[in-house]
Amino acid sequence: MLLVIIAMIIGIGSLVYTNQLVGRLAIEERNRVELWANGTKFLATSADQNTDLSFVFEVVKSNSTIPLILTDGEQHIISIRNFDEEKSADSIYKQEQLANIIGKNTPIEIELYGGTKNYIYYDNSDLYYQLKYYPYVSLGIISIFILVAYFAFSFARKAEQDQVWVGMAKETAHQLGTPLSSLIAWIEYLKLKEVDQAILNDMKKDVSRLETITERFSKIGSVPELVPEDIVSVLEESIDYMRTRSSKKVQFSFETNGIEGLQIPINIPLFAWVIENLCRNAIDAMEGTGAIDIELADAGNAVTIDVSDTGKGIARSKFETVFQPGYTSKKRGWGLGLSLTKRIVEQYHGGKIVVRNSEIGKGTTFRITINKG
Repeated sequence: MLLVIIAMIIGIGSLVYTNQLVGRLAIEERNRVELWANGTKFLATSADQNTDLSFVFEVVKSNSTIPLILTDGEQHIISIRNFDEEKSADSIYKQEQLANIIGKNTPIEIELYGGTKNYIYYDNSDLYYQLKYYPYVSLGIISIFILVAYFAFSFARKAEQDQVWVGMAKETAHQLGTPLSSLIAWIEYLKLKEVDQAILNDMKKDVSRLETITERFSKIGSVPELVPEDIVSVLEESIDYMRTRSSKKVQFSFETNGIEGLQIPINIPLFAWVIENLCRNAIDAMEGTGAIDIELADAGNAVTIDVSDTGKGIARSKFETVFQPGYTSKKRGWGLGLSLTKRIVEQYHGGKIVVRNSEIGKGTTFRITINKG
């Protein structure tokens, strides 16, 4: 805003001042043409052969910048000055130039003997037009400068946010490492105490889940290794995981459209995170009751994965906003889920995620597009 205000002040000030100069130059150029007209009239009407006309000749010759055309009362061209010398002998060219400058300035009348009148039509000099359009060029340059500054600032701010996010993710993974090692050791100790194996198995599953979360956070900011994986199996595992940890009031369905054994280059820990994030958002949007439908489809060189829910929906104006960091409709949470999901899909997997459609009160469909190779 400060840059815009400064630019407006500079631009308006330059425009006002330059317009004043242009006005003064226009008056000066008209005075010069009138002086030239008076000199021409004096030469045409002087009857005394002994009169010293050297000064008048100098006045007439001095105009080398202002294009003008001298005509009679019928607009027949008598002489032409300061146009293209090579074309000035061409009558068609002269008529075209006369048509161009008529109306640009009020013609100057020269009254000769016997009431005969000639007229001078003139255009302004190149300097006049350069000065006239200079402030608009300046405003254009200033506007470009503001745009460059804005994008540079936005890029720097985004880079800084990315660094903070990456640093926070890696620090989280690091901090989880110590208690995880301790928990693994405790499980081994409990085995020696002959604790119920079912309890130990549940503990192992939770520890394994924490290891997966730690691995996910550790990969943020690094280039993940993409390995061809059976996309149907990956989706089934993610859906099963969410199904076992969701209310029975949430119904899951998975449609493969006949796709079997299709290998897609992905990073399983990160891609599974994407599906889980979308399912969690869907459960929150449905307030724990409804249906989540996942559909896999072949799209030629890519596959599409649609995740649909029967939740409260998203306003069309928010289709892009929902992926921005900090955006959330919940009272709790940082609003990083969909932002992280977009980063994983688009930056790490080279795919695309969008809100395919949504209707308030009826539900939302997110579409993920991933290339096959």
